[in-house]
Amino acid sequence: MGEPGHGPRGTERERLVEEVEALLRRVTVESQRLGHEFASRHGLHPTDFEALVHVMDAEGAGAPLTPGELAAKLRLSSGATTAVVDRLEKQGHIRRDRDDVDRRKLHLRWAEHGMAVAMDFFGRLAPLQEQVMGPMSDADLAVVRRFLTGMADGLADHRRALDDEPAP
Repeated sequence: MGEPGHGPRGTERERLVEEVEALLRRVTVESQRLGHEFASRHGLHPTDFEALVHVMDAEGAGAPLTPGELAAKLRLSSGATTAVVDRLEKQGHIRRDRDDVDRRKLHLRWAEHGMAVAMDFFGRLAPLQEQVMGPMSDADLAVVRRFLTGMADGLADHRRALDDEPAP
């Protein structure tokens, strides 16, 4: 991203890049605020909300997470992850299911209550998504997907690289 605090660049492309960078920051902040609002309304810690997102995404992709996989995604110890899972299960947001093949293995899945409260809160965004994406062509959406994938992958790579650096 460009250098913060510097005025607009000279070329049209530089101005567009600067605007996209600012919009990404704005989307990030608004997304975080929305997640915090959901967490607050449902008595969840922000880490609990992050865990719910990981569980939802994995289940939606047809590859439900194990507690160990969730721990890696959250970057928490197994004990801390167990506490998160226990809280979410107690509140009815997720459930633990045994693997059909290996009964020792647990999968984390959305519970009915968890799906209901998430749909009630985030389902209201569906008209907004339709309003924004509806008029876009498939080609436009493919460009947006390529951009967001590149940015998400790049941010994850940068975060992982920071893991190898000593903290200041």
